[in-house]
Amino acid sequence: MTHKRALIVDDSRSARVILSRMLEAYDLEVDAAESAEQALEHLKQARPDVIFMDHLMPGMDGFQAIQAIKSNPDTAMIPVMMYTSQEGELYVSQARALGAVGVLPKTVKQGDVSRVLYQLRLLPERRDGRPPPLTSLGDMVEPGERMPPERPPAVMSGEIEIAVRNAVAAALKEHNSELRRFFLASFEAFARRITAESKPVAAAGATGESTQEVAALLPPGPMPSRWPLLAGVAAIALLPTVVLALLYTRTLNSTHDLMQSNAHLASVVEEQQSQLATLQQTVRASAQLQTTPVAATAAGRGAESVPYGEAPLSGARLERLREIIDKLKILGFRGKVKVVSYVGEFCLTGNGIEGYSVASEDLPLKRCDLIGNPFDDALPNTQRQSLAFANLVASTRQRSGDALKIEIEYSGRRPIVPYPEGEQLIKATASDWNRIAQQNNRVEFTTEPGAATSLAGS
Repeated sequence: MTHKRALIVDDSRSARVILSRMLEAYDLEVDAAESAEQALEHLKQARPDVIFMDHLMPGMDGFQAIQAIKSNPDTAMIPVMMYTSQEGELYVSQARALGAVGVLPKTVKQGDVSRVLYQLRLLPERRDGRPPPLTSLGDMVEPGERMPPERPPAVMSGEIEIAVRNAVAAALKEHNSELRRFFLASFEAFARRITAESKPVAAAGATGESTQEVAALLPPGPMPSRWPLLAGVAAIALLPTVVLALLYTRTLNSTHDLMQSNAHLASVVEEQQSQLATLQQTVRASAQLQTTPVAATAAGRGAESVPYGEAPLSGARLERLREIIDKLKILGFRGKVKVVSYVGEFCLTGNGIEGYSVASEDLPLKRCDLIGNPFDDALPNTQRQSLAFANLVASTRQRSGDALKIEIEYSGRRPIVPYPEGEQLIKATASDWNRIAQQNNRVEFTTEPGAATSLAGS
């Protein structure tokens, strides 16, 4: 049997992992691309049966990628399914007009994937034994991956009432059926008995004999007993009581089990909240330590955090560099000052068209539209430092010559404070995440005595 292939195009590694696990559950072979450009290069060598395309990506976005795929005769017939956080009929119409076969939400579910695969005839037929749904993010995410949190389940009082009603309704329905069959059988037996007793009387009337004569001809028999009839009536009267007693006992047992389950879940939630409180205290303590200014000396290191949306080498970082240079001149320092810029990943809300902003503090982490730093990613090197910063570097070079050199470096994403993972990630909010991102979005100043090797300021 030839396996079907799918191509996932998304710049988010966590999103690719989630969708890959869902597709692999249906025996599909999955390839992945981090950008639209990489996907187009992949299509030159392979022909997948379906493409799942993200909308907002750095460089070429999802709409542009669909246009490129549909304009190529070799790839025009490959079905493309968009998935994004965008909503509204206008967006769906635009995607379909460009050639997409449909649009899925960014928080795609197993049922959505199953429906799409059946519609595209990538699964031969409906199977009774469907793949089990992924029950937790831990089942889908590899170690080190950051995934949106999932709230623990809780049993509500309304659920207990619904469960009791369902159990009682089913039992009463079965009880009514049994009573109906019992009454019908009793009436039929009673009718047969009356018919059997009335046959001799009817025969006597046909021959002209009187009822007394017929009675005299009949053999004497015992008087009919009413005890069986009374026993049947008593059984019918007691049967509902017995059934209701059984139902009541079953309901009490179910309620007791549900209350025990609810108590267990409450203890689990309380424990997780305690762990979250400990994590928040640790993060706050780490933030206080990391944001404490470190005096830059001739052999020391200092760091300044960069708020989201500001150029790294400007503002407070400019004043910090000026302070370091003045102190080094007083000390008669000869050597190099190394300025290294690092990027932090923030929890953001917004979109690629209108822009992104830092999410509110009480927003759950899973509600973030993007975790990253599109502002810094889009900055060219010439805009990472302000004009005043560049002038300070140039004037220092002119006045100090080879005695004091300034070296500038951009090192990308190298966090000094780890982001939440595992159980911590489930309960984290945008405030918890962005506190750590603020510390990782930083500029470090390092002094190195001796001869400097090179000067980089552009």
